[in-house]
Amino acid sequence: MQQLEHFIEGKWQKGAGQGKILYHAITGDPIYRAAGDGIDLGNALEYGRRVGGPVLRGMTFHERGRMLKKLASYLYTMKENYYPISYQTGATRADSWFDIEGGIGNLFSNASLRRQFPDQPFYTEGDAVPSSKGGTFIGHHIMVPREGIAIHTNAYNFPIWGMLEKIAVNLLAGVPAIVKPATVTAYLTEAMVRDIVNSGILPDGALQLIAGGGRGLLDHVMYQDVVTFTGSATTGLQLKSHPRVLSEAVPFNLEADSLNCTILGDDAYPGTPEFDLFIKEVRKEMTIKCGQRCTAIRRILVPEKLTGDVQAALVSVLQETTIGDPQREGVRMGALVSRDQVAEVRERITQLTQSAKIVYGDPHQVEAHAADPGKGAFMSPILLRVHDPFHQVAVHEVEAFGPVSSLIPYRDLDEALMLARMGKGSLVASMTTYDDALARKFVLGAAAHHGRLLILNRDCAKESTGHGSPLPTLIHGGPGRAGGGEEMGGKRGVLHYLQRTAIQGSPTTITHVTGIYQRGSKVTHDEVHPFRRYFEDLEIGGQWITAKHTVTEADIVNFANVSGDHFYAHVDETSLEGTLFERRVAHGYFLLAKAAGLFVEPRKGPVLLNYGIDECRFTKPVYPGNTIGVKLTVKEKINQDKRDETDIAKGIVKWDVEVYDESNEPVALAVVLTMVKKRNQD
Repeated sequence: MQQLEHFIEGKWQKGAGQGKILYHAITGDPIYRAAGDGIDLGNALEYGRRVGGPVLRGMTFHERGRMLKKLASYLYTMKENYYPISYQTGATRADSWFDIEGGIGNLFSNASLRRQFPDQPFYTEGDAVPSSKGGTFIGHHIMVPREGIAIHTNAYNFPIWGMLEKIAVNLLAGVPAIVKPATVTAYLTEAMVRDIVNSGILPDGALQLIAGGGRGLLDHVMYQDVVTFTGSATTGLQLKSHPRVLSEAVPFNLEADSLNCTILGDDAYPGTPEFDLFIKEVRKEMTIKCGQRCTAIRRILVPEKLTGDVQAALVSVLQETTIGDPQREGVRMGALVSRDQVAEVRERITQLTQSAKIVYGDPHQVEAHAADPGKGAFMSPILLRVHDPFHQVAVHEVEAFGPVSSLIPYRDLDEALMLARMGKGSLVASMTTYDDALARKFVLGAAAHHGRLLILNRDCAKESTGHGSPLPTLIHGGPGRAGGGEEMGGKRGVLHYLQRTAIQGSPTTITHVTGIYQRGSKVTHDEVHPFRRYFEDLEIGGQWITAKHTVTEADIVNFANVSGDHFYAHVDETSLEGTLFERRVAHGYFLLAKAAGLFVEPRKGPVLLNYGIDECRFTKPVYPGNTIGVKLTVKEKINQDKRDETDIAKGIVKWDVEVYDESNEPVALAVVLTMVKKRNQD
């Protein structure tokens, strides 16, 4: 029997002691032993902080993002190696796809987030805050990587996705990680970590693995660390209240299993596409991963008048679900992760049946195709029905973490929302309806109690990712019973591992610190037009002051004719009474267009194209006879990756554009982007 190994302090190590025997979920055979004694967890955490942290913090977001992309590409070439191992957890090919390729896809998605961050080791958040009348003292917010380690304790149901969705964001942020998967499926996590280590893509100390055990891990945390936990609410609360976590004020993200619900709109009666979609979605959520998903549907809320129809339809489709060996053709549902888990789910069903009736399935009897149900961890889908959900409250308090869901009747949407709230917070709730008024009422009534809401109907069904699928671009978490945490969520997930700090000083100093030009900062001038300079040669704060132009009535009339913008304030002086304008006023977009005419260098050079405008404000009216000029300043530089060897090496330059009048007051402000060629094309 193979013993799992930990990857600690840069080497693979076996734990001491008897450990725990892990069993094949389909055959019941012992397959691995996991032992966690003898591992110095304090040294492991310190190794990550001391070795992995400085290297990651020294990299820029773009470098870290490219590292993630390289790792994701590498793991994708290895993905078929993980399916046979995943099969041992009881998962079908479809179940494993969510875990394996979903996890790798999460890496790809988070790697692409590098484009939303600067090519710097830190991130400057938001705009500068003026803090003085004269403009010589400003404030800003900078976010830097925390100087600790991310400690991830993951659930057994997604041994790959659970690891990858967490380390993707901490690595992009510049923080190393130590991963503690649930022991019962740690062998799948260990297999992938071996490949990650062998790839050599991550720097030393960036990732460590505890494959079994881990008791006492939190005894060594410090205030710069971040702890995340996915699993039962009871265990999560115990860890969150650990004395060391509390005394060091360690950020703790808890994502707990919850009593998620789905609601059938009263417009979705039998024969409508929405009714069929609802039945299909419930069946999927009950049978994928054998219902072992933190986002699975536990409570099925249906209009009282349609309860019988829904029950009949669900019983019909559940009867069509073939349970058994996931490697056999036609098998739609495999096994739970272990026989211990089967026993736990049966215990929860017993609690539920004190006030609910089983209308489909038998917790103690199941037919398993091409497998022995007496040896494997098989269980039939179980559908229960509650008749008085306001008094039979076990359905709102007890979760059976398996293929178990309960039908709950409601009389109107207000009552359905009240029942949904009785779950005391969840990761996700969904509603199937083609009535957008119902959808709006559902969202406004449910949003405070759930981390994610899905409205399913015929228009989005083909491309919907479904009730149970969190996405890396959206938050995954929820209030109350769900733990109050937020994972993923695109950029916000990365910010969780950064320390936000207010910085104050002169505009010149803040420009130098952040690498982003602040208005009022000292500037430099050069006789060479900035559009004649390559990306590498441009310096933050480099400024070009243009020639000036006196605006005429002919300019306004001609621009109106060319643009088709005949707004009254530009063309009809007789209509200005009661307005903000004294007389005919120049178009704001004329000012911007004329500014471009003043600052653009027309000859061919390193500037490849205009990439767009991020911000634009018109701050003061310009009338015929006013004279304008432009201050063009290098605000920020953003490196771009070459798509392939034939691509041009280039970057994006953000220009601060200030159009000012003869009194030196700004009349228009904008941030213009250009794509600029690099001198070095290697």
